Amino acid sequence: MPRSPAIRVATVVSAILIVAIGWYLGSPLLVRTTVNEPLPAATASAPSMAPSGTVGPTASSASMPKTSISFRGQLQYVDALHNGKGAVLLGVTSSCCPVGDLYFLRFEDVAITNAPDVHVYLSRERGGRWNPTTSKYIGPLKATNGSFNYDVAPGDAGEYASVVVWCRAFGVLVTWADLGPA
Repeated sequence: MPRSPAIRVATVVSAILIVAIGWYLGSPLLVRTTVNEPLPAATASAPSMAPSGTVGPTASSASMPKTSISFRGQLQYVDALHNGKGAVLLGVTSSCCPVGDLYFLRFEDVAITNAPDVHVYLSRERGGRWNPTTSKYIGPLKATNGSFNYDVAPGDAGEYASVVVWCRAFGVLVTWADLGPA
């Protein structure tokens, strides 16, 4: 018995929708992005070069920016589809200049499983647990691989116990890192 044209159209539309939804859900697992940013550095005003015959300021080691890491953690395995490897650092780059100190969160040589709509949070809890009302939103995940930085507030290093990478689209933990002294 031949199928009606309406059933054929519905079958084709359904197949297209299934493929589109499958691509949306599955493609992030295949897509990898890489960002490699240098370790943050405070912008120090460079010593001026004085013309010959005049004495000008000279650079000293006290005026050079210094970067220190306060807290460190390792990304953890959740399951075969949700995991990460690499270090997460909370640190500060101190400067003598009016720019002030720069506080940062750094993902260092990481490999994170991709997912749709992935974001980074600082959590007061450990073990991949977090609460949207007490955690601090940092921003969307910049890449799945590499080394990259986020600016954070000065008090964040002592206030939060872990870094959580969360898939908002499905409400799923992708990976996390509990922070401890560096």
